[in-house]
Formats: sequence, C-alpha cells, structure tokens
Amino acid sequence: MNAGAHSVPAKARPKPAPKDDLKSLPLAEVEETLGSSPDGLTQAEAEKRLAECGPNEIQEKKSNPLLKFLSYFWGPIPWMIEAAVILSAVAQHWPDFGIILLLLVANAVVGFWEEHQAGNAIAALKAKLAVKARVKRDGKWVEAPARELVPGDMIRLRLGDIVPADARLLKGDPIEVDQSALTGESLPAARKLGEAVFSGSIVRQGEIGALVYATGARTYFGKTAELVQGAHTVSHFQRAVLKIGNYLIILAVALVAVIIAVALYRGDPLLTTLQFALVLTVAAIPVAMPTVLSVTMAVGARLLAKKEAIVTRLSAIEELAGVDILCSDKTGTLTQNKLTLGDPFCLDHMPADQLILNAALASRADDKDVIDLAVIGGLKGDQALKGYQVVHFQPFDAVQKRTEATVKDADGKEFKVAKGAPQVILALAANAGEVKAAIDKAVGDFAARGFRALGVARADGDGKWRMLGVLPLFDPPRDDARATVATARQMGISVKMVTGDAIAIAQETAKKLGMGANILDASGFGDSKRHETAALSASIEKADGFAQVFPEHKFHIVDVLQRAGHIVGMTGDGVNDAPALKKADCGIAVSGATDAARAAAAIVLITPGLSVIIDAIKESRRIFQRMNSYAIYRIAETLRVLLFMTLAILVFNFYPVTAVMIVMLALLNDGAILSIAYDNVHYRNQPEAWNMRVVLGISTVLGVFGVAAAFGLFYLADRVFHLDRAHIQTLMYLKLSVAGHLTIFLTRTRGPFWSLRPARILLFAVFGTQAVATLIAVYGLFMTPLGWGWATFVWGYALAWFLVNDRVKLLAYRLLDPAKSGAAKPSTLTPQLA
Repeated sequence: MNAGAHSVPAKARPKPAPKDDLKSLPLAEVEETLGSSPDGLTQAEAEKRLAECGPNEIQEKKSNPLLKFLSYFWGPIPWMIEAAVILSAVAQHWPDFGIILLLLVANAVVGFWEEHQAGNAIAALKAKLAVKARVKRDGKWVEAPARELVPGDMIRLRLGDIVPADARLLKGDPIEVDQSALTGESLPAARKLGEAVFSGSIVRQGEIGALVYATGARTYFGKTAELVQGAHTVSHFQRAVLKIGNYLIILAVALVAVIIAVALYRGDPLLTTLQFALVLTVAAIPVAMPTVLSVTMAVGARLLAKKEAIVTRLSAIEELAGVDILCSDKTGTLTQNKLTLGDPFCLDHMPADQLILNAALASRADDKDVIDLAVIGGLKGDQALKGYQVVHFQPFDAVQKRTEATVKDADGKEFKVAKGAPQVILALAANAGEVKAAIDKAVGDFAARGFRALGVARADGDGKWRMLGVLPLFDPPRDDARATVATARQMGISVKMVTGDAIAIAQETAKKLGMGANILDASGFGDSKRHETAALSASIEKADGFAQVFPEHKFHIVDVLQRAGHIVGMTGDGVNDAPALKKADCGIAVSGATDAARAAAAIVLITPGLSVIIDAIKESRRIFQRMNSYAIYRIAETLRVLLFMTLAILVFNFYPVTAVMIVMLALLNDGAILSIAYDNVHYRNQPEAWNMRVVLGISTVLGVFGVAAAFGLFYLADRVFHLDRAHIQTLMYLKLSVAGHLTIFLTRTRGPFWSLRPARILLFAVFGTQAVATLIAVYGLFMTPLGWGWATFVWGYALAWFLVNDRVKLLAYRLLDPAKSGAAKPSTLTPQLA
C-alpha cells in the first residue's frame, strides 16, 4: 500500500511519513500529517487535493477511440482488403475501388460501433452503482460522490454504508464491518477508535466518524489494480480468425505467384496480369468475416443482456463457450453471504427451539447485525417472541464479546439472557465446570464442519448464569448453487471453489454443493509470479477447490490452469477477485459485485444467483456454433472461387468472371449472410473450441467439390451448348452466387441439411439476395443478359450438386471427426430468434 500522505500537499505535512505509517501512527499524528481538523477540509482545499491525487477510484486503462478504430484496419484480413483497394487504384478500376473501399470501412465501423456499444452498457451500469459519501466540508456535512474524496477528509460511516476509502476511525462506539469483499470471510469484524477500515468494506453495525488517509490506487487493496492492469490474454477467437486469415493469404499468394509466372511466360500484357491479380485478391478476401463474427457476438450480447448478463468484451462470449474450468468465489457467489443457524447443541435435554428462543431474546433485529438476524431467523414463527418484553439491551462490543438483555415474560418474571463467544459465555456461567468438556467437544465438532459456535446462557431469579448450549452458524449456499454446479458438470465444466475461508468451512460448503472434498490450502502456493513444480501444478488441476486464498493466489491459480491448457472462467464479487477476473479467459462478476470486480470482468451479472451463468454458457455455445458454421462456409466459398478462377486461367487462358462480378458476389452473399447471427442452432454438452483441422478440412472438401461442379457447368456451356464467352461469364456468375449461398445450409449442421430448420430470417436473406442475383443475370446489369431459360437451368444444376455435397459433408465429418460425429447429439433446440 502506498501511503495516503503522498497524496496531500507538502505544507500539510510537518515531516515525511514512511509508507505504512498512516495506518499505524497515533491518530493525532495522522490528523497533523494530513492537515485535517474537526471541521474537515475546505471545499477549495479538497478540490486542490483532488487535482493533485486524482479521483478516489481504481483507474482503468482506456484506449484512444481513434487508435481503437484504426486497429480495425490492421491485421491479415484488412491487409488483404487494402491490397485489393490499392490494386484497383493502380489498374484504374474505379467502380471496384469504390465498392471494395466501402466494404473495408463498413467492416471497421460495424466492429468499432458494436464494441463501443458494449462499453457504453457497462459504463451506464457503473454510473447507476456510483457510491455516495457523507463528508464534512467547510464545517458542514454534505453528500458527495465517493470518487471526490481526498486524504484528510472527515467522513461519516453508517449502517449499510460501503466504506468509500481507507480511513482511521474517530470517536464513537465500535462498529462492525463486513470485509467479505476484501478477504472472503463472511463474519463481520469489530473496529474501534483509531483502527483502520478499508475501502470496499460494508458497515454492518454502528455509526462513527472517520478520517480518510488513502484513496484510489493508494488504498489497502489498491495494489490489486496492478495485477488487473497487468493481466492480458489474447482470445481464442482472435487466434482462430488470424489462423483463417493466414490460411487464405498463403493460398492466395501461392496461386497469384503461379499465375503471374505463367502470364509472364506467355507474354501476357502487364495490365491484364495486374487485373487478374486484383480479381484473385478480391476473391481471396473473406470480406465480411470480421463483421459477421462481430455482429454474431453482438447479437448474442444483446440476448444475454435481456437475461441481465451484461457483456463488456465481445470476445468473452466465444471464450465462455469454451470454458472447461469455472473457478467460483465462495462468499456471495456459491453462498448467500448471510449467516443462518445449524442444528444446535443443547445441555440438559433442553429443546432446540427453547435454546434458540433464549438466544433470540439476546438479539435485536433493528441493528441489522448478521448474527442477530441469523438467530432471530431460526425461530419457528413470528409469534415466538410475543409475550416477552426487553427491559434493557446491551449490544455486542469488542470488549465484552457478548450481547445481553434483561427480559420480562408474560407473567412479569424478570430474567437475563446472553449470547456470545462460547469461551466468554462459559466464563460467565456458574455451571461451567460441569459442562465445559461437553461444550468444548461440541465447539470442536462444529469447527471441524466449518461452523462458527455461539454460546447461550440465562440467569433466572437467583441471578446465577447457566450455560444452555451452543448454536452453530453457517453461510448457506445459494438456493440454486447445487443445481448450477451439477448442471455445469453435465455440460463438461469442472467447478472449483476459491475462497479466503479456512479449509474446514470450504470443505463443508463443498460437501453441501456436491463439489468434492479435495480442497487445497493456498497459503503454500507462494508468490503469484512463481512457477510451480509439475506435481503442485497437477494437484491444482485436480483440486475441487482452494481455501485460505489471497488475491495473488487467485490470479496464480487461474494462470496455472491456463498454462495447463484449460480455458478458465472465474466468478467473483469482491476487490480480491478482480485480478483473477481479468486474467481469466472469461471473468464473470456476479450480482452485487464491487466496482473493481465489475471493471475487471468480461461479463457482469445484475440478478442474484448463478443459474444465469448456465444460461449464458448455453447461449454462448449457440453463438459459437453460428460462428463456426459461418467460418466453414466462408473458407469453402473463398477456396471455390480461388481455385476455379486460377485453374480456368491456367488451363483455358480465360477469365470465367469479371472483377465487377466478384465484387457483386461479395456484396450480395456476405451482406445477406449477416442473418446467420439469428439462426437456429443446437448447443452441445461439451466445451467448444476452434478445431482448425475440422474447420479447414470440411471447408476444403466442400470447396474442392464446388470447383468440380463449376468446371462441370463450364464444360457444358462451352463444349456442349457452345455458348460465347460473355454468356459463359454471366452463367458462371449466377452459378457461383446461387451454389455459394446454398452452401450455408450445408455448413450450419453436422447432420443432413434438413436435420435442423433454419431461422426464417436466414431463409428470407438467402433466397431474397439470390432472387436479386438471378434478376441481375437474367436482365444483364453490368454483364451480358442470360435469359430465364438458362437461369432456371443454373438453379437446377446448383440444387442437384447441393444434394451431392450434403452427402460428401457427412462422409468428411465421419473421417475428420469420428467421435463427435457418432456420439455428440444436440442437447436442445434454441427457440427461434427470427
């Protein structure tokens, strides 16, 4: 932690303070060092300090919007499009130049806009959750945004407040603070005059003034921001697109090199050769690929938003589909972060409900104390306390370590009840000697099961305290947590608990959730940058969970699992989860998460419970299927056009289609194929991953058979029907357009094309654009008119080959991916989105 003293003007500090002094120095010296007073800072001084030390928040690294937009013009696929633009200009083919440039800019604009919209969604969400603070300025209490707090500010902390900055407590009664967002520990901690409370804690009991000594990145947990900013992962989606782009570039370069060599050997004119290079380059470009994949994920992001899961990074959807290990924070994620009663241990055969009643009389609901609420919640009904009058109540304090109440029953008899730490209640009780062994054994049994013990005693007319028994308290699992864990396992996801709690508590929670009891103690993991031994790495991989975890351990656990080849999801809600949320392939901030956790996560849940995560995983797997089918379609079509044109020129010395035809193919086919983002798909009960061997294999097979079909039609037109070359070009344009778009119905299923009904929007888009392509060919826009007879012939030819290619596809899947082809049946049909 950096000292808050470094954040204030030098004139306010009579002497420099070492780094951790402001947390431990006597309070009077801290006040002097920070130049504070009982009236707080003046508004002018506060503004001066705010300008000097910056806002009280963890700063996120924000990319320059212009540089972000320009990044969409950098990469293998944009390079190919840019090469086509340059070649068009050199060859002075200005219509081609304009259309291709338009496609290039459109891709960048759509991608940038979709990501920008996702960023706005999370920004709006964070704005709604902005924390306010009560601060003393110019001697008056005012409410100001927590981000405007500065070292030296006097603030007021009340029940339910989130502590807005690191502060030292001033005069007042001790308070209880919930530090679960920082440490993972469910139980509140007592803090009194002079002690430090940390940003992100929640005040569970009491009200007190405090002096801010550190803000923003200088807070106790501000150092986690360094881990968050340092964590960077390249998405598997980005790697897959790069691989596809590289594959097509290498193929295009190789074919262009062959053609240029042949053209030079034949003595063809340079401009003709350049024109061919242009056409071939355009043919090799999967023009809309980045846009289609981005839009598909953006549509998925909006669907998830309807389920109240906000996606902050589009590629996270693809990553979520591939997650095979889900590291889940315990407190507030798997559990409710609310204490409840277990089965009590009673002395002298006292009924359990009587023990709970006595403890409840020593509790007060108005204080909103989690232990008091847990005990009162254990009563059998609302009427249990009726007839009892609390004459005097002494709340819990850090000195006595118990609550005590003087009570009058319905008959007017007065008695006292107390509850607190078992050893404190035993020391109070007159029967301690008789019951100590039994109480110690019960407390030990509860501790072994991860329960906290709470002693209960009563003093009747004689005034002597008598120990009644022990209540066990535990943080119960969320109602849907066990089912969520079971469903996740059915979907091929291993769930690992990650918590700051003791091993016993973690094991008990894991047992209740059916997660397995192999819980590792993370305290032995060492520094987050250390490389583990092979044995320890293997034990981390096999573990069901981890206990006594600090923030750097969470980060390290995710890192070890990623290096073992897993795609890791991480759920969490606290500041301590932020580094691991950022490092994970898909970080998920659950409902009620801190701003730090939300900023680090790729997906933010805004409804309670974990079931929405399963919904998100199912939706992400559907989205992955759409992207996978489009990638196969796009590569197959690129290969079909590339190989057909290359072989036509090499063998027949003839351009089968013109550059304008190629551009029109791209406009119609790639424009309409955006509708695949709404297609019906099955999700699979296994994590998804880009299998390039299958993607490239299936697309290559379909591409090669498409070339065979194209040459079959070329042969019929040239040798059988003796059409002239201009008519043949129009014929080939229509064939490439119709057959090309029908291919999407082959690639969208692993089974026969009829095994899953396509969405209506996809059907309308495909047949609508092909109706336009047919009209262009029939009436000759930018080409020789073909007439309806030949257009009908092309459609029949394309449909016949479509049926043949469907059987070829099934055979290819059996050869390339036999296990999945035989065993992987779809688990469900997504509802129609059209």
